[in-house]
This record gives sequence, C-alpha cells and structure tokens, in this order.
Amino acid sequence: MAALASGVLYLAVGAWLALHHHYLMGDALARVASAEAVLHSRDPHLAALGFIFTPLPAMTQLPVLAFSPWLPELTRFGLSGIIMSALFMAGAVYQLSGIIGDRGITGWPARLLVAAFALHPMIIIHGANGLSEAAFLFFLLWAVRLLARWYHSDDPNALAIAGIALAGAYLTRYDAVVVAGSGILAVFLVSLTRRGLRLPAAALLDAIIVGFPFAVAFAMWSGASWLLTGDALAQFSSQYGNTAILEASDVPAISAAEGLVFSLAEIMVLAPALPLLLPIAFVMFLARRERELIIPVAIVASVLVFQVIAFAQGLTFPFLRFYICAIPLAILLALHLLPRASVPRPRRRGRFGGPPAALPRSRSWGIAGILLVCASLPISLWGLTDRTLATQHYALTAIVAPGVAERLGIQHEAQAIIRSFSTERRIARFLDSQSLPNGSVILDSVYGFAITAASENPTQFVVPSDQDFVTILNDPVGNDVRYILAVPNEGRGATDAVNLRYPTMFDNGSQIATLELEAPNDGANQPPWRLYRVMPTS
Repeated sequence: MAALASGVLYLAVGAWLALHHHYLMGDALARVASAEAVLHSRDPHLAALGFIFTPLPAMTQLPVLAFSPWLPELTRFGLSGIIMSALFMAGAVYQLSGIIGDRGITGWPARLLVAAFALHPMIIIHGANGLSEAAFLFFLLWAVRLLARWYHSDDPNALAIAGIALAGAYLTRYDAVVVAGSGILAVFLVSLTRRGLRLPAAALLDAIIVGFPFAVAFAMWSGASWLLTGDALAQFSSQYGNTAILEASDVPAISAAEGLVFSLAEIMVLAPALPLLLPIAFVMFLARRERELIIPVAIVASVLVFQVIAFAQGLTFPFLRFYICAIPLAILLALHLLPRASVPRPRRRGRFGGPPAALPRSRSWGIAGILLVCASLPISLWGLTDRTLATQHYALTAIVAPGVAERLGIQHEAQAIIRSFSTERRIARFLDSQSLPNGSVILDSVYGFAITAASENPTQFVVPSDQDFVTILNDPVGNDVRYILAVPNEGRGATDAVNLRYPTMFDNGSQIATLELEAPNDGANQPPWRLYRVMPTS
C-alpha cells in the first residue's frame, strides 16, 4: 500500500511540475528524446538510444512512448520519463518495506522508516523528475534485500537474483560498477568466513553466482557499443560523454580537500543523521551484534565513497543527486539498530543457513535512530533551497514557496531555470508550422534534444543517431536539407557536430546558408539559437 500511494504521489508531483510549471530536467528530457528516436525518428532503430547513458531508464519508456503521436506531452514535457521514475521510486519504497518486513519489524517503527524514505523531499523530487536515480535506488535496495536473505539462509536462489539486481543497477548507472565490485567482494568474504577461511573455491563460486549477471550485462552493453560506435565506453571517450562535457563546461577547479568538504556537506544535507548513525553501527559490527551491516555498507555506502573520491578528483559535477544514496543508507543503519525479530523463510536453505544467534539487545538505540532520521527531514528541506549545495534543485523553491525564494534572493535565477527549454519548444512549434518533409532540418543533440522532444514531427530532423547523419551533414544541399540549427561554437557548443563540420555556421552560415531566424534563449545555461536556410547551388 505504501508503494502504491508513493507512486501516485510521485506521478502527481511530476505531472504538476512538468505540465503546469514546465519544470524539466535536462538529462531526463535527453533520455526521452533518445527513446523517442527509437520509435518515431526518420531512422527508427534500437541503437538510436545511444551509448552515452546506460539503456534501462530509456528502454523502459518505449511502451509508453508508443503513444506519443497521440499524446505529444509524453515527449514535449518528458511525461514518459516521469512515469518511469515514479514507478521505479515506488518500487524502491516497496523493496525498503520488504527489507523492514524481512527483519520482522512491524508497527509504528516500520511505518516511520518507510515514511522517512518515501516522503524525503529529495526522494519525492527524483520520483517525479524522470532522472535515473529512482531506478538506481530500486536496484540497490533490491540487491540489499536479496543479499540479506542469502546472508541468513545461504540460499543460492537469493544470491542469483541479487546478481540480477546488480546487473540492473549497471544498466541504469555506470557507478554501479563500484557497487557490483564491493558486493561481490562482500559475498566472497562472508562465504569464506562461514567456512572458517577454508574452501576458498566454494566462496569463489558464491562470488561468481552473484557477479555473473553483472559481468554479462557489462560485456553485452560494452560490446554492443564497441561494435556500433567503435567506443566500448562512450561515456568516457565520446564527444557527448561525461568527460567531454566536463572539459567543455565552465566548472571551477577545486582542490581535493575542497572537493572532500563539499561532498561531505552534500551528504549532510541529504542525511544529517549519518554522522551519528555510522559510529554506532560500526561499534555494533565490531561487537558481532550486527554483522549483516556489511551488506548495506557494501551496496549503498560504496556509491557514496566513489562519488566523494570522484568529485575530489574533478571527475564529476557538483550535483546533489549524485549523493542520494545517503538517504537509504541512513534508513538502513537506523533499521539495523533495532533487534531483528524474524528471518524470512528461504526457498532453499543452504548448509550455512539458519536463524541468527539470539543476542540480547535493547530497542532504545533503534528507536532513537528512527526518530533522529525523521527529525532530520527539515534540514534536508532547507538544504534544497541553497543554490550552492543544490544547484539542480533550488529553483523548485520558486514554485513550492515563492515567498521563501524572494527572501533568499533566488527568485530571478530560479525563474530562469524553470524557463529552461521554453525557447526550444518555441523553435519546435515554428518548425512544425512549416509542414516540412522528412530530413529537412539538421541539428545535433548536444542541445537539440529539447527541440526534437518538443516537436510533433520528429521525422523532419536529421540527428546524430541517424545512420546517414554524417553523409547528410557533409552535403546538405544534395540531400534536400532546408534548415540547419546552430548554437555558438564555444563551451559545450564546440562539441556540436554542426560546429565541428562548419566552425563558422553560427556566425555567418559558413557560406552555405543564410540566416532565417534568431532565438535568444530564455533559459538558464542554455545557448541562443540561429536557424539557417540552406542555399541551393547555382
């Protein structure tokens, strides 16, 4: 029931933000545009998903996007992505409820723990914005639940399903490589310890069982990328990948110490209770009262450690959402402070399975941990209004509490962020009004994804996922192209395929096109657009 109610809440909030306020997240809209290209572009094919993002968040939108010709809001305002994230976040609530139920925790402690997760403002936002965090949390919590079952039952079925969850996490986010590695290591160590450090081959077999689905997913996705694009890991080597975006973006350089301090501040905003819960959990682990803590630490905490190190090394952006795993980690630590009341019945009990040893434990620490997690929610809500700590989220203050935004002096900046992609929607409407034939407009998806997603005629565009994109870009006249959309050849625009082929296109049309329309951008951090009409050869 909690999962169903949560899903309805996330979907309602997402639809309200997108349809009423036109508040959209760029990465979410980019995934929608990629998924739409699979079904409705001028060159529909599965590889149009691209290999920059991992495929699962976009692929799960395909059944919904089949209806986008009759319901254009699915793409124009990213509703298909919102449906995806709402369902996955509801699934994350379901898995957390299952973890709590598996431990035999009932009554108000269970309800408070579920509510502290499901109603956390960051969880509501990411259940409603179409990004990949919802799916990622779902697979992480699924893996935690199944590995906890294996821990007490030694059931190989639970271990195999946990491996599927790790594979799903990888197909959702690349940082799941760290999760899979730490999860496989944890399984090996637990299995080896059970055998008194003997029979390492048996422990290795357990590690192989949980790691095999992940290895298959990694090999198939990287292999498909290499076969079709020549890049096995396009996220790191492509001009559209994270590395190229970081190099082209105006991100100020910081020292490793500054990066560490910033990351810790981000974690504190999302889970203020963690600094108190972690040492208590660590003492309990050393005292052999809760050795099962190795599972949430290996699966969930490993993501936070990776993000802290990556940001300190300048490998990621200062985005609060990259630390969202702090929220379920705090919930799980508070849960493990409560004494386990029961274990679920396994499908097949292994040799080392059985109920845990009954150790006398007070519920006091657990109750205190639950209340601490719940009491910290207002701090997280305040943190989401800070333009430094919540660069992608503080604009929501102007929607939810405009008076607070006014007092904080962020109203003007927030409105500019909310207007993001409004210019692109106007360009799409203009092009749609021209009733253009297929393949009439060339643009790159670096910034152009918002235009193709907003258009009711996606077949009019020639985009990089089209197999003949390079051929048409090299000879627009010979291929009956009428328009070229250009952005300034600077920053991320320097990686735009149009600018790479025609470096002066935005400035003067590169002597192949004349200026038809100029559109200054109303959105924050969005480039101005120029629409050039291709000149026929004499």
